[in-house]
Amino acid sequence: MKKIGFLNFGHWTDSPHSQVRSAADTLLQSIDLAVATEELGGDGAYFRVHHFARQLASPFPLLAAIGAKTSRIEIGTGVIDMRYENPLYMAEDAGAADLISGGRLQLGISRGSPEQVVDGWRYFGYGPGEGEDHADMARRHTRVFLDVLRGKGFAEPNPRPMFPNPPGLLRVEPHSPGLRRRIWWGAASEATVRWTAQQGMNFMSSTLVADESGEPFHVQQRKQIDAFHDEWAKAGHDWEPRVSVSRSIMPITTDQDRAYFGRDGNSRDQVGQIEPQLRAVFGRSYAAEPDVLVEQLADDEAIAAADTLLLTVPNQLGVDYNAHLLGSLLTEVAPGLGWR
Repeated sequence: MKKIGFLNFGHWTDSPHSQVRSAADTLLQSIDLAVATEELGGDGAYFRVHHFARQLASPFPLLAAIGAKTSRIEIGTGVIDMRYENPLYMAEDAGAADLISGGRLQLGISRGSPEQVVDGWRYFGYGPGEGEDHADMARRHTRVFLDVLRGKGFAEPNPRPMFPNPPGLLRVEPHSPGLRRRIWWGAASEATVRWTAQQGMNFMSSTLVADESGEPFHVQQRKQIDAFHDEWAKAGHDWEPRVSVSRSIMPITTDQDRAYFGRDGNSRDQVGQIEPQLRAVFGRSYAAEPDVLVEQLADDEAIAAADTLLLTVPNQLGVDYNAHLLGSLLTEVAPGLGWR
């Protein structure tokens, strides 16, 4: 059994060719797609966070709304850029959304990727400390966030408070027990993967990894998963971690599917330079008839090694079409691979 959900970047444009023409459209349709996914038997609704872009940016109102409209699926992010976050305020928002959903939040966080503006986190009031760079700042925010999620008091109470306080030091509220173990880190290199395990976070891997060996994307990704489990065992954590991978998978079952994605059947891994010091390999897309997909996906070593598969969805094609794609995967592809 493998958990299968979707990952939505929430792109919107006022183009007449898009089904998602405004910020309101992408937010409301994201809720509708999550509800449809639960009805189809899917397992999760995850959302990417990008600032200064016509995409999803403020995750917690959306996650809370989905939590109130669904009852079973996991609800998460993939990923929140920690350079932009106030860790204490984030802990409050995350605790509230998790309580509304009944403990179904799965928060993917990370250092973040190149953004739409230069040093966008500075506009949010954050900057690296002395001797830090922006990646160090993200990890510092993360350490505070993880510590606060443990629920231990740390703030000195006012001796004359407006309302009565419980005894001892105070914590941020609302606190959601168990959320600390449902935090994921989006990592692209083996060094970061090992750091993720040391911190006691689950491992979230996307459609790209650092090209560290020249091997096919899925092989390098699987080796990172192996390194994560190896480092987790060394760290001695007393609970089992989880690993997710993202893929573009388009089952072709109708003429409309073929018109949209028939040309993607010959997709191959690609290599690119997304940052000056990061050469990355991007995983191929899968687009074919269900029986062909079963054969192709059976050879993907990273999917086999992960417990969770997140499908990147073309959200601008609308809720009905994306629900059709998810339904095709769940009913016509997943059973052939033993995922259902």
